[in-house]
Amino acid sequence: MEQILVGLAGIAALGIGAQWLSWRLRLPAILLLLLVGFLAGPVAGLIDPDRLLGDLLLPVVSLSVAVILFEGGLSLDVAELREIGRVVRNLVSVGVLTTWVIAAMLAHLLLGFDFALSTLFGAILVVTGPTVIVPLLRHIRPDGRVGSAVKWEGIVNDPIGAILAVLVFEAMAAGGFEAGISVAAQGVLRAVATGGALGLAGAGAVVLLLRHYWIPDFLQNPVALTVVLVVFAASNQIQAESGLLAVTVMGTALASQKFVTVRHIVEFKENLRVLLISVLFIILAARLPLRDPAYTSGGSLLFLAALIFLVRPLAVALSTWRSSFSWQERAFLGFIAPRGIVAAAVASVFALKLVELGYASAERLVPLTFLVIVGTVATYGIFTPIVARRLAVATPNPQGLLMIGAAPWVRALAKTLVDQGIRVVLADSNWANVAAARRQGLQTHYMDVLTERALEDLDLSGIGRLLALTPNDEVNALAALHFSDAFDRARLFQLPPEGSEADGQRSWIPKHLRGRFLFRSDATHDYLAARFQGGAVIKKTRLTEEFDFAAFRSRYGESAIPLLGIRDSGEVLIFTAINPPAAKPGQTLISLADPMD
Repeated sequence: MEQILVGLAGIAALGIGAQWLSWRLRLPAILLLLLVGFLAGPVAGLIDPDRLLGDLLLPVVSLSVAVILFEGGLSLDVAELREIGRVVRNLVSVGVLTTWVIAAMLAHLLLGFDFALSTLFGAILVVTGPTVIVPLLRHIRPDGRVGSAVKWEGIVNDPIGAILAVLVFEAMAAGGFEAGISVAAQGVLRAVATGGALGLAGAGAVVLLLRHYWIPDFLQNPVALTVVLVVFAASNQIQAESGLLAVTVMGTALASQKFVTVRHIVEFKENLRVLLISVLFIILAARLPLRDPAYTSGGSLLFLAALIFLVRPLAVALSTWRSSFSWQERAFLGFIAPRGIVAAAVASVFALKLVELGYASAERLVPLTFLVIVGTVATYGIFTPIVARRLAVATPNPQGLLMIGAAPWVRALAKTLVDQGIRVVLADSNWANVAAARRQGLQTHYMDVLTERALEDLDLSGIGRLLALTPNDEVNALAALHFSDAFDRARLFQLPPEGSEADGQRSWIPKHLRGRFLFRSDATHDYLAARFQGGAVIKKTRLTEEFDFAAFRSRYGESAIPLLGIRDSGEVLIFTAINPPAAKPGQTLISLADPMD
């Protein structure tokens, strides 16, 4: 018992530790997760998932994937399909079919599989999935519609690929071409009907419970999670692997309905997803055989290369034919298709069953699937961020600023930053401020940022931080809360409320419901506006070894307020009331200071 407890705690600790390390090193998390799992498993022998979990391994993996797919469904905005619907439809139909057929042909030619086993292996490899796509997109941060298309494809492909693989397996078990076609056709209908119906029923049940307040707040997340697991298990009982489709439909339906808010459920599932993905990848890597001929054989490596450099680009080319996507967006789509947990789980289950049915070569399915997973994750994890930057379709560490409010001093600050090459987007509900900002050539939106459509209407490509700078303390706090889906909490900033301490101890705003306080404790909107109206200006000062921050203070006095700093690399540093960054030589300091006579 103690060994199991230590093993489970170790897996969680290694997974979250790898996530933290990837954040610190700015590397794709999936790469470090696979590396840590491989070192802790087959190399060091510290973790053996099969011995640790036994028969519970595959059920635990399946339930975890179900939760991840549900969370993925919650992130799917049906409104996005207005622009990318045709491409997404083609990717999950034409793209899936192209990948299946060509991968099956290559498996027959390069790996020596017979027709039936090649067809099954090709079906397994059509999946990409949110377990690998979501962490990769979070690291790459692709701009605009191309990121949405990849997200939709990855989430929708998982249930399609799993169902497809199940149907091919059932056809193989049925024996004979005609019998196999009949079984597959019936299976498709049952999977779509069962998964769709139960997914919608699960979403309806959650909406009903929330709308009529039949469950207290503290039970809403546990109840939603329970419904997900029940829907997944029930759907799988009726038609194998249709549960993945069911939970995806359930998540998408909940995200699209307008009857109740599911924001708290989304936040809970996002946190749970990070933990589950971390644990699953450690388990996956720890199960890899240390030595297997499949890893180094010429046919296997050639098959992997063909999947990456031939099959994926061709599938994307056919799926985006005559679409409005630019060649850069198509090229990016053609170089991102990592395989993940679902492929490993499906291959593991079918390999055992096929060996029992007399397919001796089916034993090679598992190591070959692991080779594809590790190879695609490593290749795309390392090179896709580089490709995205070269194609100008992503900004991994965006330095742009979204400023809420466009008062005169805010416009002066924005103009100074834009002149320094920093992208700034302003948003204000005061038309006079908006008109004045536009006359200055600043990108400005006339809107209420607290509406549901604000996130959809704003183009946040290249924007990495929010600064709430309105004269209304409540709006500033609510804006930081409203945009927490688009930015990490560390990148949400607001002006200190009137009469509050910088550390927030005397503030009426709870820390989890506001952004980080900007500049210094007395830098409220009224104070900054009064200083600016009284003659203070937004200054740009280059700090050097001869004129450092101490010299700046000596010249402009304590009344000068450092606002932001810009490094030579273009990185923006934001001064805060607590733990502000150090102003060092080599930086350009932006401040509010009284003019020198």
